[in-house]
Amino acid sequence: MLLEAWHSAFANALRANRALARGTGQVHEWGTNGMTAERVDPCFCEQATTVDDELVAAFATLLPQLTPLAPKPTRESLAKIIPSSGNTVLIARDRSRDSRIVGMLTLVVFQVPSGPRASIEDVVVDADVRGTGVGAQLTRRALEIAREKGVLAVDLTSRPSREAANALYVKVGFKRRETNVYRYTFEE
Repeated sequence: MLLEAWHSAFANALRANRALARGTGQVHEWGTNGMTAERVDPCFCEQATTVDDELVAAFATLLPQLTPLAPKPTRESLAKIIPSSGNTVLIARDRSRDSRIVGMLTLVVFQVPSGPRASIEDVVVDADVRGTGVGAQLTRRALEIAREKGVLAVDLTSRPSREAANALYVKVGFKRRETNVYRYTFEE
């Protein structure tokens, strides 16, 4: 009986490790009885609702990893972004690093005459934890929130050079659109 339980636990752990190797972003740990494998996500996502020193520091660390041209976030700038009714700023916290913020994403929902629209902006995961499923968790949570808000489609853009991010978006279910994206930049 004990040998059968051990074999079952070993098989569960082996399946868990294979799932992790396939890039599901799920970490598996032994259960409390030591005999079963339980799925434990490496991070948890939550909505940023207040601006504190930790959030400001996390933005200062993460945003330059997305684009070095972004202005340095300040407490004042984040105090305008976080409570904005159209924004949902999600942060990912790493369970294995004292719940340190290791990722962020902003879901922007807005109304236009043709219906509610949404876009996902400024997705960035700390280089130390990329490839562990953090980006997928953030993206899936943003999609859940968008659906709860009655949005029928969510758009996002990603540079072609961000191959891993583009692969992630396709894996999550995004489809490439045939459209042109234009930008007008104001001179300073």
